[in-house]
Amino acid sequence: MGENDLNATLTPARGRRSLGATLLEFLGSMNLAITLLVVIAIASVIGTVLKQNEAYNNYVFKFGDFWFEVFKSLGLFDVYGAGWFLVLLGFLILSTSVCVYRQWPGMMRDINHFRLDVQEKSLRGFHLKAEWSQVGSAESVAKPLSAALSNAGYRIRSKQREDGMMVAGMKGSASRLGYLLSHVGIVVICLGALVDGNLPLKLAEMRGELAIETRDLAVQDIPSESTLGEDNLSFRGSVNVPEGGRANFVFLPVRNGYLLQHLPFTIELERFHVEYYDRGMPKSFVSDVLIHDDELDEPLRRSIEVNHPLIYKGYAIYQANFSDGGTKLNLNAWSFDRPDAEPLKLSGEVHRQLEIVTPSGKRTVEFNDFKLHNIFPTEEGSEKPFQDYGPSIVFKLREPNGQAREYVNYLVPMNLNGRLYRMSGVRESVAEDYRYLYIPLDEDVSVERFMRLRALALDPARIRAVAEAQADGLTQLTDAQRTIVVDSMEVLMKVFIVSGLDEVVARVERTAPESERGAVVESYIQLIQSMMGEIFLELLTNEGVDISQGVSAEDAAFFEDSLEALSLLGAYGSPVFLEVADFEHIEASGLQITRAPGQGIVYFGCVMLMFGVFFMFYLHHRRLWLWLREEGDEVQVLFAGSGHRNRDEFTAEFEKLQGGLRGLADKQRRLDEL
Repeated sequence: MGENDLNATLTPARGRRSLGATLLEFLGSMNLAITLLVVIAIASVIGTVLKQNEAYNNYVFKFGDFWFEVFKSLGLFDVYGAGWFLVLLGFLILSTSVCVYRQWPGMMRDINHFRLDVQEKSLRGFHLKAEWSQVGSAESVAKPLSAALSNAGYRIRSKQREDGMMVAGMKGSASRLGYLLSHVGIVVICLGALVDGNLPLKLAEMRGELAIETRDLAVQDIPSESTLGEDNLSFRGSVNVPEGGRANFVFLPVRNGYLLQHLPFTIELERFHVEYYDRGMPKSFVSDVLIHDDELDEPLRRSIEVNHPLIYKGYAIYQANFSDGGTKLNLNAWSFDRPDAEPLKLSGEVHRQLEIVTPSGKRTVEFNDFKLHNIFPTEEGSEKPFQDYGPSIVFKLREPNGQAREYVNYLVPMNLNGRLYRMSGVRESVAEDYRYLYIPLDEDVSVERFMRLRALALDPARIRAVAEAQADGLTQLTDAQRTIVVDSMEVLMKVFIVSGLDEVVARVERTAPESERGAVVESYIQLIQSMMGEIFLELLTNEGVDISQGVSAEDAAFFEDSLEALSLLGAYGSPVFLEVADFEHIEASGLQITRAPGQGIVYFGCVMLMFGVFFMFYLHHRRLWLWLREEGDEVQVLFAGSGHRNRDEFTAEFEKLQGGLRGLADKQRRLDEL
């Protein structure tokens, strides 16, 4: 190896940069910053369009199992709190900070650098330039020209050089500051977002100090590892407070569960007000609340309404929604298995459970909701476009095996074609529509008459007697055949009364040839109507109604409605009918409480960003130079200018200034001639 080769080996290659310098350039590169901004912008759009922090069941129902798992794995149900989003914010802060760090010194120098050392040759190469001569010395000529430029808004600096005098003017240098302000504003905004991004909670969860609770527990039963103290920096939670109730906590939705967040004060709901439009939508709702705090001499009384939150000790309390607060109910439980018995008197409360014992076994009633108004569109041609069907209760009836059906029972009798009914809807799941049962009411607006009719139809001896009476009308039957016919009628009636018409049709489909099913079903329906008609006539006789002249139109209509209701009881699936006798309505206010110290930081960053953008786009950095060189009794003046934005506007300004400066020279020349 020669000496030159050895020197080449020992001497680092010229231009080779260190790893730190390369990393610094990468972090401060515009490509990285733009990429991060685009990804964050896309994520923010997703977080705006896709409703955040809802229960996972809602997302499964909306998107299906496959897309739910995809979106869940990407963290799209909590975009702003997702780990990858916070990491992107961190990188954007780092990248922008590095960019500011690299550009700050040069820009600050540029703001105060008037470039008094620029050469005459360079000035002559400018697009905007003008030359003239003036009598006098460089110093005497420079003074009025500098004053004219100063009056035009330019900061002026001058320098006497060996070959002449340089006068430099500059304005709009704050546009350079706009670049720095906008970038620092982005950093501040991202810092505020990180402060409110629940980063400490995620770190605590990663360390195993925090566990998401998924069970439906009472507040006092929630474990400490699922509870957050009052020192939690930022959060957004909600709580329902019933009228007369208090709460010193909120629930924070986290993925498929929640956390309990304690508050340093207690909220009491004195009263809740709600007004409705004619179409049933809430017009306004207001909560009258009391804030109890040991630091207060007396409770703070305020009203909270939509878009008018209460701000207390850095906590923002919003009016979010409203619901039932535990309406108290007095009910009559009519048994379909023992319709001749008196209804069971029950007391319940919305959001509570109640166990009842029926002839079919124990059932659990879960009262889920109470609605004071049920307003629906009316049929076309009606006088009013909407009708209020009155209060209703929503409940589930759960069997011992865990299966449950959801019911909605309306409290006010439903008037259809001049006849009154108790209306009750049933469905197997929330994905289905309600199927409605209409129980006809008697003159006392009660279901008692319908229940007496069902009791007669459930009496085996009476069914047997009616079946035998029907068989007596058939001729040419042997005793054995008559017994078979009576037994068949008896079975048919029992199936109809206990399981409804659907089971009758199902049995026909299982036993009869397909070509004969329609005729068999029709004959069965006629037979059921005939037998039920005999039972109804007996009911009228027991009530003391004179049927010698036939049945009145009202009674005939009641029979038709009863037959329709009886045919649907099998699908109704409940051994009891719950009739609300009385209620005490209690509202609950849905409050959303947030603590967001980063919000002020974000607002401050937005102000910085706005000023930065304003400086960059509306303040134009412009420079002017006057080069004064003495030649005998005259001074040669070279006037040049440079501007990077709105060149047409700057050209017009330059021409105007040039004319003004030349005018000063002409004025001085005329004075000298005089």
